[in-house]
Amino acid sequence: MNSNSEPTIIKTTPDPIISLYQRRARNYDLTANLYYLLGFREQAYRKKAVRSLHLNPGDTVVELCCGTGLNFSLLHDAVGSKGKIIGVDITDAMLAQAKARMKRKGWANIELVLEDVGTYNPPSGVHGFISTFALTLLPDYDAVIQKTYDSLVPGGRLALVDFKLPDNSLRFLAPLAAFAAKPFGVELELSVRHPWESIRRNFAEMSMEELYGGGAYLAVGKK
Repeated sequence: MNSNSEPTIIKTTPDPIISLYQRRARNYDLTANLYYLLGFREQAYRKKAVRSLHLNPGDTVVELCCGTGLNFSLLHDAVGSKGKIIGVDITDAMLAQAKARMKRKGWANIELVLEDVGTYNPPSGVHGFISTFALTLLPDYDAVIQKTYDSLVPGGRLALVDFKLPDNSLRFLAPLAAFAAKPFGVELELSVRHPWESIRRNFAEMSMEELYGGGAYLAVGKK
């Protein structure tokens, strides 16, 4: 990507979830940080996910449902100015915040794609895919995960951080946790979706670590 070029934004058909994140885009970063009051170490989980990708300078990484670009700084540190970051999101207002972040930081190696990740076809030769706190919202997450595998180079990784029902005594707190996360589209009914099982099916190697007392997880697949 030319260092003097503007970030690319590709438009496509909108989805109903857009209305939610259109309203939340401007204050998304601030409201997301409020979960620290509940002991939810969001930034630590994001850092752990990026580290799990084992990215090198010059690599290409795709973030699915990138939102306002909260992971961009971590990803940019990993791939450097000669690497490439592709951020895909369905909401133009969220990508507008991501673009503003890029301009403030002076990053010229990030491409923004306005598209439903369910229909997005990533390029070949990707070294890493990442999605944090979003993929469970997609009913077709299994097809998305299959496409990430197809696009990865051998040895490439997919890192997914998301919510789950605890498998321990904290399970009774799930309705309260779902209520707290409802402003971001999280519903308790989504707990029947298990993207980590899709990673296990599609990837030769898969590891999973529970976070936040089992209420969240990091799943990593290696091609």
